[in-house]
Amino acid sequence: MKTIYRHYERGAVTASLIIAIILGVFTIGFAATTIWAYLSYTEQKTDVDGKTALAQAEAKKTQADEDEKKFAEREKEPNREFVGPDDYGRLTFNYPKTWSAYIAKDAAAGGTFEAYFNPVTVPTVSATQQFSLRVTISEQEYDKVLTTYDGLIKKGDLKSSPTSVNGQNGTRLDGSFSKDIRGAAVFYKIRDKTLQVQTDADVFKPDFENLIKTIKFNT
Repeated sequence: MKTIYRHYERGAVTASLIIAIILGVFTIGFAATTIWAYLSYTEQKTDVDGKTALAQAEAKKTQADEDEKKFAEREKEPNREFVGPDDYGRLTFNYPKTWSAYIAKDAAAGGTFEAYFNPVTVPTVSATQQFSLRVTISEQEYDKVLTTYDGLIKKGDLKSSPTSVNGQNGTRLDGSFSKDIRGAAVFYKIRDKTLQVQTDADVFKPDFENLIKTIKFNT
């Protein structure tokens, strides 16, 4: 009987040990699965939070850019009025108040009238310098002035089209006037003189389009 009891006792211990091992393995496996699930959830949540934060940052930047653009446009209002010499047709037009104007040649003693406009400050005048607007009233005849651009038109650098403002017909050129100057210009005949209003860069085109609609002069 003693031998049988001891055998049974060893069998019970072995069964308990196996159960304990199984439970231990299950517990470890469950813990590992739980940890993996938690880490996976944390990683996914971090990724989602990161994407959300990035999307929010991009949305804020977009809104800030739009607000800044609207503010810049509002700052241009109300427009200022430019008034040219009476002897040269008394040219007038409206331009953004954030632009500065520089009269390079006032034609007080005749000759060519030249004015340059640019946001904030007007840089030194040169052949390669871009300006938001340049205004020239020359004593050359209208047809002769346009003839100087025939070569660029034939090459395809400039495109010519008719234009008009306040009942006055003229010519418009769009494209590259030189390696450094690309924009648009309108030409009108003022008495025996020729008016040229030009922007030197496409970035100023919206302001240019609004400006040329307000051009007035005496014929």
